[in-house]
Amino acid sequence: MSITFGQDLPQERPDADGRAALFVPKPDIKEEVLQALRLGAAVVGFGNHDRSVTIYYESNRFNEPTLAKWEQKARKAYARLVDDLPTTSKMTTKLEYFEQVGYISGKGISIRRMESLKRWLAQSDALDTAPETETVTWALPPPPKKSTINNDL
Repeated sequence: MSITFGQDLPQERPDADGRAALFVPKPDIKEEVLQALRLGAAVVGFGNHDRSVTIYYESNRFNEPTLAKWEQKARKAYARLVDDLPTTSKMTTKLEYFEQVGYISGKGISIRRMESLKRWLAQSDALDTAPETETVTWALPPPPKKSTINNDL
């Protein structure tokens, strides 16, 4: 089976407003790659010119309450990817191990293959962490607080 890079796969690391791909492992993924990811992980990434993919992933290994939902994990992995932060939760691997299920950007998530995402989460015994809809929009940050210091000089 040949893998073809399509126009849907983002190429190169996105900037803060850019989009990255959302992936789930295929059922026949290599066992050592699956062990590195851990079950239930959110996987984001982009295609490289050599037909590999660079992925960043978050599995909430330390059970942080702020990463209980799959979309929260995806957002954390995306933030690491965009900022190119040092992490052990990244790798360059073969696209054939993954299925692209949607996109993530600084504005939110768009899932195009919810059934594949749910298959991955069910396999991981984490179906209850799945997003409720195919579109997840990030809430805007609160406006800055006004200073209470008297500026009459």
